[in-house]
Amino acid sequence: MTLADTLLAIAGLTVITFITRAFFMLPERELPLPDWLRRGLKYAPLAALAAVIAPELFMQQGELLATLADARLPALLAAMGFYFWRRSILGTIVAGMVVYLPLHIGLGW
Repeated sequence: MTLADTLLAIAGLTVITFITRAFFMLPERELPLPDWLRRGLKYAPLAALAAVIAPELFMQQGELLATLADARLPALLAAMGFYFWRRSILGTIVAGMVVYLPLHIGLGW
């Protein structure tokens, strides 16, 4: 790959990135969205977070967990319980880590 090819690729990726990230800021007025799409977009961050976290919770090295003696599962239950009890994101993280760390570091789960 020559220097010209590299510079052309960088310039092309820059333009594509700018257009995709600024898509909603370029028009002078707000883009009309159907109500069903507007309602659905409310759940996009939660769906993305679940898609990232779920494999980390239930898989190890590309395979489903073979045993229940994994520190992530009790930590998940503790975090879920705390969230449904108090509805606090920070408390949820702390509750999960309070269960996870002793099991993972102390017991080697």
